Amino acid sequence: MAESPITPPTTSPFDDYLTAWQRYADFSGRACRREYWYFMLFNILISLGLSFIDAVIGLGNPEVGMGLLSGLYGLSILLPSLAYAARRLHDSGRSGWWLLLLFVPLLGPLVILLFTLLDSEAGSNRYGANPKGIDATSP
Repeated sequence: MAESPITPPTTSPFDDYLTAWQRYADFSGRACRREYWYFMLFNILISLGLSFIDAVIGLGNPEVGMGLLSGLYGLSILLPSLAYAARRLHDSGRSGWWLLLLFVPLLGPLVILLFTLLDSEAGSNRYGANPKGIDATSP
């Protein structure tokens, strides 16, 4: 049996980050693992860069643990992060309401982390078509 070749992604990692801003309040649909984790990677890198700038120009507050620029960025990515996380949960067949587990100390964030690491549900589910284009009947 011949194996099907793996097709490379059609978007760049930065496109995945920009998608979050284009759909910043869209809690419907699905987001594959790649999209979600590239979004998270760019958020971490930008946050670290802004924290460094805050420290260099004296905008950092050691009592709070962040500065003006990193704090404003953190507020600005709150809604897109929640929307992307909900779409990621949809991709594995779970409701976005599972995000409420984030309020359970220690265990809740670990469960959400596990859910975001799981692969997509094959084929379409109640949240839409598989973003990877994989049909449930594919071998």
